[in-house]
Amino acid sequence: MFKIAICDDENYFIEELKQIISDCMLKKGLVFKIDTYSSGAKLISLGIGMLQYSIIFLDINMDEVDGIMTAKKIREVSKEAFIVFVTAFVNYTLEGYKVDAIRYLLKGGNNFKDAIDECISAIMEKMNYTVVTKKFNFNEGVKEIALERLLYVESRLHKLEFHVMEEDMKIYTMYETLNNFESELLDNDFVRIHQSYLVNLKYVMSVDRHQAVLTDGRTILVIPKARYKYVKDKFIAYRGEV
Repeated sequence: MFKIAICDDENYFIEELKQIISDCMLKKGLVFKIDTYSSGAKLISLGIGMLQYSIIFLDINMDEVDGIMTAKKIREVSKEAFIVFVTAFVNYTLEGYKVDAIRYLLKGGNNFKDAIDECISAIMEKMNYTVVTKKFNFNEGVKEIALERLLYVESRLHKLEFHVMEEDMKIYTMYETLNNFESELLDNDFVRIHQSYLVNLKYVMSVDRHQAVLTDGRTILVIPKARYKYVKDKFIAYRGEV
């Protein structure tokens, strides 16, 4: 999952930029979460918590703590975060290079949406990040989905339910057995935690007390005792890799 921060002191622009980024990420089939901050001070008050963000969009001209100072504070904590300056002014390019900003985008530019799209693509390329998609023949029709947007597959009443995060949660179905389908997803960070559940490890928040809790904090899936150690080991190995 991409965790993205937007830091700008203009609320209307925060909402505009959030929508543009969301549209871009959805189009690319990426899983993401966007947090917003109305000042540089609020963002840098997170301290080490800034490490959670892989991409940070910063306005330069903010009151109190401007974008350049905010970026310098970010770099004290994280060298890996991709910093994108989004501003109405064009006279800070050199300062942007000093904090290793990946892009410098002009607010209100004629090709602003295209520039955001290109910026996200460039970040994916630098991360060597690819989106794996697969075409499924659902009862609702043929659909190609990004596997990282598939939370889990549940076997229920002789058919499979695919829980997919799009603009909101969607459930697609097909008449197939989980045993026959399992091998198609095991190489893509999915684990069989139960006779009825095949789960994407990206969305597992914890494995404890014979339960898998997903990142929404609400979905809790049972793990049988006989399968618990296997699932726990898979979860620990995955968390060690990401």
